Amino acid sequence: MIERLRKNGNLSDEELKAMIESSSDDQALFEAADSVRRAHYSTDVYIRGLIEFTNYCKNNCYYCGIRNSNRTVQRYRLTKEEILCCCREGHALGFRTFVLQGGEDYFFTDEWICGLIAEIKSLYRDCAVTLSIGEREHDSYQAYFDAGADRFLLRHETVDSDYYRILHPDGMSLENRISCLWDLKKIGYQVGSGFMVGTPKQTTEHIIKDLRFLQELQPDMIGIGPYIPHQSTPFSNCESGDMRLCLRLIAILRLMFPCALIPATTALGTVDKKGRELGLKAGANVVMPNLSPIKFRNQYELYDNKICTGEEAAECLRCIRKRVASIGYAIVTDIGHVKKFSCLNSGEGL
Repeated sequence: MIERLRKNGNLSDEELKAMIESSSDDQALFEAADSVRRAHYSTDVYIRGLIEFTNYCKNNCYYCGIRNSNRTVQRYRLTKEEILCCCREGHALGFRTFVLQGGEDYFFTDEWICGLIAEIKSLYRDCAVTLSIGEREHDSYQAYFDAGADRFLLRHETVDSDYYRILHPDGMSLENRISCLWDLKKIGYQVGSGFMVGTPKQTTEHIIKDLRFLQELQPDMIGIGPYIPHQSTPFSNCESGDMRLCLRLIAILRLMFPCALIPATTALGTVDKKGRELGLKAGANVVMPNLSPIKFRNQYELYDNKICTGEEAAECLRCIRKRVASIGYAIVTDIGHVKKFSCLNSGEGL
């Protein structure tokens, strides 16, 4: 099955179920995934500078630590000057993509966001701007794109309507989430999507539906990570997602989507101190160090015990560079390096 998945990029639902639920050693799967990522990306690992600029959110997702009804969160919003300071520091360290991430916070108007994007692109012409700010209207997405935004990250979380209701309260819409992703594709963004692994009551069948949706969407980036509970959510007493299952799914995704940018997430590193290294060895090829001001990082707590909240950006990058090198890969800081890979439509991965 591994060889057929590598060759064809697809298996039947029954075969995927068997692979996902396999109790056998995953080494052959990881080696196949690593060989595919090396064929397209060699040993390069791309860094993306994460700037968590607001932890306000209008939504009440049951799994999220910054959900609107969590009254224990100390809320914050970065100023434009603080965000630009993060970009300045990141650019000096070699970052060439800035990921502006936040809750769905409509305090930041379209005009404000467009102005920020335009200023970043004017100051750093060799950089890409990625947004991760949730569901917006089509016209808003178009305005951000016209202002210079290159990419948009929006995890679909699940495409099963019944399971969506387990994860989200009334008033939120799966149909709108999916519509937003297709809007982003049509506008011309490089799009990232994905889902959590091991959320309460998630089944293999749910995961297979997610994989099939990703085959339809064909995103440029696919982000998955183990679910980790937060103490101030309705799921506080639930178990974290299984690390091994998450690694297995990273490898499956690499074989299904040879050219996708797949991050080794912070959540992986939170569940296991070697989690990001294991993710890279299973087929991932992106890491996203945090450029946010240290004093706010503990407040952007989507889940408990998040790592790297006290490290300076330079210190964090040195640590990641050393850890990546220790397993035979190399951090790439120049966005131009990715242009040599013909499988990327735009030539500039996420």
